[in-house]
Amino acid sequence: MHIDPAPHKPSLRRQGIYLLPNSFTLAALFAGFYAIVQAMNQNFEHAAVAIFLAMILDGMDGRVARLTHSQSAFGAEFDSLSDMVSFGVAPALVAYEWLLKDLGKLGWMVAFIHCAGAALRLARFNTMIGSTDKRWFIGLPSPAAAALVAGLVWICHAYGYNDLPGLKWVALGFTAFSGITMVTNVKFWSFKEIHLRRRVPFVMLLALVVGLLLLMSEPPLVLFGFFVCYALSGYVMAALGMGKKTPPLASE
Repeated sequence: MHIDPAPHKPSLRRQGIYLLPNSFTLAALFAGFYAIVQAMNQNFEHAAVAIFLAMILDGMDGRVARLTHSQSAFGAEFDSLSDMVSFGVAPALVAYEWLLKDLGKLGWMVAFIHCAGAALRLARFNTMIGSTDKRWFIGLPSPAAAALVAGLVWICHAYGYNDLPGLKWVALGFTAFSGITMVTNVKFWSFKEIHLRRRVPFVMLLALVVGLLLLMSEPPLVLFGFFVCYALSGYVMAALGMGKKTPPLASE
């Protein structure tokens, strides 16, 4: 008797991939790789800007996929791997090449804390998809953690703070804080309750204009200040007991 072979899933070559959203992910991956190369060449300001560019591209790929109905398992995995490079490996190596290598063994150990924190953060996120409260992140999102490190590098080069005494210890503290905060159970607002199609008070438009003007006038300072405040907001909410009634898990 002839028995048909067991059914199998079509190969990726037959399935194909969605070009548009994965192009944004690929560009974000390139920005992270470019940041590493620039750090190796001692161009730290360019490296920091590249990490922020990766953040923008990373924020666009998922939205493009949803708008074009082109979500896929491949895209989700590719995005996670890109995030690991751009927000885990790149900031750690930029910080190490910038100042942490002057601290010897302690410097590379702390750089690895950030890298490992990003890996653990992304792995936890991947296992929590579909079972979480979308209003909250659990642990600092990896792009925000990368912004703390890259933002410090950026403002120090943009405003000439590289010769400040004790700066290497400040860099050490920011790198360790970002890595550890990614794997804590502290909750951070996800901004996913903001819907652009809803009506808002007219004053919100004025606030948006002011925010854009500030961002255009001093991009390094405004971006770094925003992410520092965001990283501290989770601890402030925890101290005030906010968010205790929400489910204990959250997605990124």
